[in-house]
Amino acid sequence: MFIKQMDAFPKEEVKAGTRTTRQILISSNEAPNFAMRKFTIEPGGDMPMHTNTVEHEQLVLGGSADVVVGDQKFVVKKNDVVFIPAGIPHCYKTIGNEPFEFLCLVPNKEDIIKIVE
Repeated sequence: MFIKQMDAFPKEEVKAGTRTTRQILISSNEAPNFAMRKFTIEPGGDMPMHTNTVEHEQLVLGGSADVVVGDQKFVVKKNDVVFIPAGIPHCYKTIGNEPFEFLCLVPNKEDIIKIVE
């Protein structure tokens, strides 16, 4: 068990995205079933259309973004909850002048990420 401040975790660049960082808050080495990550997409940033082999459970902490999941487009903002099933193409693009920040929980299984052209 541990308790840490979110700012204590290092930010790493997400190379597939633009102006996007990730913090691994709880890793598969620390918890048996799920990992918890925090993503930050700065204004003007995005994550391209991609798929993952694991589902995503997300909670938006701040900012807003256009999020495409499959063939549906949503505008999401603080306190919205997003579920993305495994294998479904999805992408993010920030809206406005605030960073888009969200927690993302995923099962501790192999996650193969594929960029969708």
